[in-house]
Amino acid sequence: MSFVHDAQERELDAHLADIAAPRSPRPRGRGRNLEKLGWLYMRISGVLLVVLIFGHLFVNLMLGEGIHGIDFAFVAGKFATPFWQWWDVLMLWLALIHGANGMRTIVNDYVTGETTRKVLVWALWLAAGFLILLGTLVVFTFDPCLGIENSTTDWLIEMCSAA
Repeated sequence: MSFVHDAQERELDAHLADIAAPRSPRPRGRGRNLEKLGWLYMRISGVLLVVLIFGHLFVNLMLGEGIHGIDFAFVAGKFATPFWQWWDVLMLWLALIHGANGMRTIVNDYVTGETTRKVLVWALWLAAGFLILLGTLVVFTFDPCLGIENSTTDWLIEMCSAA
């Protein structure tokens, strides 16, 4: 029985010898460990995003008329209250930074050229920053009265004519 086990162990050792060793890590300077902060951010933001997303889905799909009640007036009503503005902005910021950080991890793992890696990581953060800026501006500067002439929702017409 021991002979069979030894033969299997030698065969496994031969296969392991064929596997390439991982790249040596880049030297780390003094200061904060940004990889550890990124790792922590992914865990914390992931938990917060689960709560925010399921809350968003519950309110939008389960309460009121469900999916049939979602229209321009529904969105205008939500964006008229600071609570929902901040809820959506927090969800936007956490999701975009979470996604960009995940993509940064993939780029760092699979892109071998230093210059290419830096360009891709910069492009990721620039794209995420642009989308965060644009999304935040849309949420906080949303004006439901722009372009309202005819609406099926009376409260929206009354609100816009009073303003």
